[in-house]
Amino acid sequence: MQGERRGPVPGLHKVRFGTAELLADADRDNAWLLTVEGVAQSYVDLDDPWHLEFDYVRRIGDVIDVLPPGPMDVLHVGGGAGTLPRYLHATRPGCDQLVIDADGPLIDLVRAELDLDSVPGLEVRVAEGRPAVAELPDDQYDLVILDAYVRAAMPGGLATLEFITETARVLRPGGTVVVNISDGPGLRFARRFIATMTAVFPHVVMLAEPNVLRGRRYGNLVVAASTEPLPVKDLASRVASAAFPARCVPTAQLLALSASAEPITDASPMATPTPPEHAFGLPDKTS
Repeated sequence: MQGERRGPVPGLHKVRFGTAELLADADRDNAWLLTVEGVAQSYVDLDDPWHLEFDYVRRIGDVIDVLPPGPMDVLHVGGGAGTLPRYLHATRPGCDQLVIDADGPLIDLVRAELDLDSVPGLEVRVAEGRPAVAELPDDQYDLVILDAYVRAAMPGGLATLEFITETARVLRPGGTVVVNISDGPGLRFARRFIATMTAVFPHVVMLAEPNVLRGRRYGNLVVAASTEPLPVKDLASRVASAAFPARCVPTAQLLALSASAEPITDASPMATPTPPEHAFGLPDKTS
């Protein structure tokens, strides 16, 4: 029928940080994997926004699910294919959401092929995350989600005390910030990042698969923080009963873990970890 919207078109697309590819999931009718330079960036099911394929995204979803019910004002630094904005709209209709993403051509691709503009209440700004957040007003958001990567590395400036202080500024009292980081054996970056978060927020938890927490392999760690106590028991129960169980590490244990670490700052930076080869390539549905 003339005028009917076509479905996403698999293939290669030039974006700011390399070559993006859209890959159809053979197991789900309208689900798509977005990669950049062969590194998995996002997975979205256009028919089922409740479905969160990547394990670390499910952990972010767990944090969202235990927060007080109802719509929220949400800031996303890093947009990808819009997986979490779609999830928030599905689970909490009425959310107003702002996505800040530095890759304009990638956002154009997601708009054109993955129907990003269909998400009600969503605004997208193409901008560098740190200066864009600095321009936002105080006390504007209930939730800030920081999940910004260039290929497989988090931009180092987003892990600093200066930037995390900015995220705290734009949060309303009692609001929550959730950050996706990654690290490998020794957790050197994670320890310093925890020291950064606990320098700003009195309540911090970390969610991760046990072997990542033990430093046995490289992987994602999700850190959530607030000025108010977080629902640690609910979070611990949810992640322990997941298909791929994770642990919820509370504030006291994180303070012990990071006791000898100094916060990451502009004056004392730390390069974000580089994953082993193929660590974040095409997923086998267990990542």
